[in-house]
Amino acid sequence: MSFRFRGQNASSGMGVAGHTLDAFMELKRKKVHRYIIFKVDEKKKEVIVEKTGGPAENYDDFAAAMPENDCRYAVYDYDFVTSENCQKSKIFFIAWSPATSRIRSKMLYATSKERLKRELDGIHYEIQATDPSEMDLEVIQERAH
Repeated sequence: MSFRFRGQNASSGMGVAGHTLDAFMELKRKKVHRYIIFKVDEKKKEVIVEKTGGPAENYDDFAAAMPENDCRYAVYDYDFVTSENCQKSKIFFIAWSPATSRIRSKMLYATSKERLKRELDGIHYEIQATDPSEMDLEVIQERAH
């Protein structure tokens, strides 16, 4: 089975829905969300919010919400205390592309990633993950410190 990509999908990626940017600003400024999982909506040709996690949710909740066999983007607001006892927060952008996902899905997510990242102003770190171990909490902790 072969797929053909229309010009916009293959070269410039998808657009970014307005509610996607609103949800990110709520995470960044108001701390309403601990994480947001984004999905590409092929019909609308844009990146939309699939799921949000409240401030009480933790990294295990976030990791469990990621699909096992399909690509997603996500942002996670990681709170930690520095060695100087200061409360800090870092926002991680995670590009999740498991090896078991469809080639078409991998292509759509790969071509849309930079556009979405440009729109989400305030990301501190990016993680590319093809396996759950590549986005373990230990990876997040190591990058944040």
